[in-house]
Amino acid sequence: MNKQATFIEIIEKYKGILYKVITMYCTDDDDKKDLEQEILIQIWKSLDTYNDTYAMTTWLYRISMNVAISHYRKTFKKKDNTIRLDTGLLEFTPAPDTSEGSYEQDLLQKLLAELNEFDKALIFLYLEDKDYEVIARILGISKTNVATKINRIKNRWKQQLSSTKK
Repeated sequence: MNKQATFIEIIEKYKGILYKVITMYCTDDDDKKDLEQEILIQIWKSLDTYNDTYAMTTWLYRISMNVAISHYRKTFKKKDNTIRLDTGLLEFTPAPDTSEGSYEQDLLQKLLAELNEFDKALIFLYLEDKDYEVIARILGISKTNVATKINRIKNRWKQQLSSTKK
């Protein structure tokens, strides 16, 4: 199989991973398109150096997360730290007609939005049920560091949630 056919097959098979990473780091449609292009370009460039001792998903997560973090930093600097009026200014309270499922999803999105880009990637992979070994390989940190960081984030979230209930 040639490089182009392999590339297309990989993208078709694993487009869900790419979609999740893109939507986690971008809310603006134009930013999503830009990030998608950057990720696809990097996958294409890295295809010849893929090491098949690693799972394809691990390799794709690593590429897409690294590109997303770089893109996020570049985009954040470019926008001069401006704040959109529709996010983050109002106290978070669910609408009366909001279902419990969407309330929990909104709450999770709020908690994720407060994380830095690296911690966001870490928790994203944790929520994707990746084991600590895989997360460590994707993010380039030790397994112990993964466990420590996840526990710290969980404890911080518990404190935030318990203080909002009081």
